[in-house]
Amino acid sequence: MLTTTAQGIGLKMPTVTNAGEEKNEQSRLSAFVGAIAVSDLVKSTLGPKGMDKILQPMSDEGGNNKIQITNDGATILNHVYVDNGAAKILIDISKTQDQAVGDGTTTVAVLAGELLKEAENLINKKIHPQIIISGFRKARDAAKEVLLKQAFNDYSDKDKYYNDLINIAKTTLSSKLVTHEKEKFSKMVVDAVLRLGENPSLDLIHLIKKLGGTLSDSYLDDGFILEKSISVGCPKEKTNPKILIANTPMDYDKIKIYGSRVNVNSVEKFSEIEQAEKDKMKNKVDKILAYGCDIFINRQLIYNYPEQLMADKGIMVIEHADFDGVERLAAVTGGEIYSTFDTPDKAVLGSCEKVEEIMIGEDKVIKFTGCKNPKACTIILRGASAHLLEEAERSLHDALCVITETVKSHNLIYGGGYTEMKMALEVENLAKQEKGKESLCIESFAKALRQIPTIICDNAGLDSSEIIANLKKEINDGSTTAGIDVNKGAVGDMKELGIFECLKVKEQALLSACEAAEMIIRVDMTFTAPPRQRTDENSRPC
Repeated sequence: MLTTTAQGIGLKMPTVTNAGEEKNEQSRLSAFVGAIAVSDLVKSTLGPKGMDKILQPMSDEGGNNKIQITNDGATILNHVYVDNGAAKILIDISKTQDQAVGDGTTTVAVLAGELLKEAENLINKKIHPQIIISGFRKARDAAKEVLLKQAFNDYSDKDKYYNDLINIAKTTLSSKLVTHEKEKFSKMVVDAVLRLGENPSLDLIHLIKKLGGTLSDSYLDDGFILEKSISVGCPKEKTNPKILIANTPMDYDKIKIYGSRVNVNSVEKFSEIEQAEKDKMKNKVDKILAYGCDIFINRQLIYNYPEQLMADKGIMVIEHADFDGVERLAAVTGGEIYSTFDTPDKAVLGSCEKVEEIMIGEDKVIKFTGCKNPKACTIILRGASAHLLEEAERSLHDALCVITETVKSHNLIYGGGYTEMKMALEVENLAKQEKGKESLCIESFAKALRQIPTIICDNAGLDSSEIIANLKKEINDGSTTAGIDVNKGAVGDMKELGIFECLKVKEQALLSACEAAEMIIRVDMTFTAPPRQRTDENSRPC
């Protein structure tokens, strides 16, 4: 039991039952151990030869024990339950990295973990946490400056710029499950993003997963594909149609009375109530028909009676379209989503050249060709299992995000551990110019940066000590393109190999990892307490 008394004013603070606290070294050790454990968890997935993890949740009452196989850092950490505060910080920065730039989720967690390992060694040498933080900040600024200097772009040469984007996509997909088909998927991803122009929005790129075939059967389709089927009795094809998109209830042509009792003295009276419901629905359908649409798409269910009324008028009816599909469809066809139908003269309907029902694998889908917004496209993923398709979707999403960020900034850097080693060497030079304990902290920052290429080598089964030493010598000798060639197990030319990365991804990972490490290093006390138990005094009647 923990009881705190406010000194000097004679007030007794509320008592917290079963609370605990950790102070100073114990608290700091607990934070470091939790964060480093999370970092070590995803370390083996880093690099083109990284390994995958099986995520298998505990079976619940319904027997739902669906597994996932992935090497995506954010996905892995998102499914790991932790009760350590510092570990949760690393998980949060991995999620933030995924949301901000889409890739580098493993790098940011591993780099933060390596920084904390170095910080732990410094604290054991009796260096104060604030001195460590000050040194890390100086090292971070120097590393960021080097990183920005290494950036380049070939935006003025369209053909070379296109090849650079292809190489960035290949580098991103090299560590993914689809690495054996990276040539095909890289071109698919780059073509999809370049359609969107200088300010791409991934909302216009739709990914569809369909079982059957192999990954090589996947393809990029112009236009938009809706994973629904056309209602029975409706036309299966429309040319140059007017499309009305709605989110409105169309399922009350039968009596639905909840929580009430209706007394009638004859079946005729009951049928009169039912007929009134039908008339109400017919009036709503008449209002919809006044819009002069050829296709009616509703997010909610459509019962048989209104569906029949529309089919009799030759309208193509599509019901229960998912909300994301409706939102995306409105964007690509240029229409608006309606929930009421009182102003047909002010309506903005969608349009396209052709709408038809097609088959993908064993499933029927609806294809919208020649949409008003020509930037829209759909990537159809084929695969032999659901686990394969889910991982392929995550891989393509990462590549799409990276290419999108590159198109926005046009800046890229060489991969293969070159930038980390270059930053480490510059930070080491800074450490030689500093005095006092901060020089030790700056030097430790450089050691943490060097761990990234070291881990890439270790995960590929290579001799990391020799390769890192050779890479360091190449860069010191003036090479600006040296990096790790994991296929040959030696130092290679990243420019010739086409191993490029997006500057924004690397910069975000560096800054996020430093901020997370700094936040954990500052901790000197941890309070834990269970939720307050409900008692008769604080319970409320339902």
